[in-house]
Amino acid sequence: AVVSTRVAITAGGLEAVESNDGIYLYDEVDSEVLKCYQEFTLANIIHHAIKEQEASEQSARMNAMENATRNAGEMIDKLTLQYNRTRQAVITRELIEIISGANALD
Repeated sequence: AVVSTRVAITAGGLEAVESNDGIYLYDEVDSEVLKCYQEFTLANIIHHAIKEQEASEQSARMNAMENATRNAGEMIDKLTLQYNRTRQAVITRELIEIISGANALD
């Protein structure tokens, strides 16, 4: 699980970073560093959104293929049953004709 902490540094700027207890400063933070951090954060958010979209698309495709496979299996079962019943009916009809022809000769 990912736990993210969002700090709104765009509204307060450098003062928001320095006054926040959740951020520990080890070096001087100037406006250039803050701008780079904001750009990195934006790029990271966009990258995360794209990866999330790709994962959702893959999941949807997997579900669709699973459903198609299940439906195809059910269709094969139904068609196999229909084929076997038809074949059995043809065989039964031929046997009845043979038996009827043999009885007619007697």
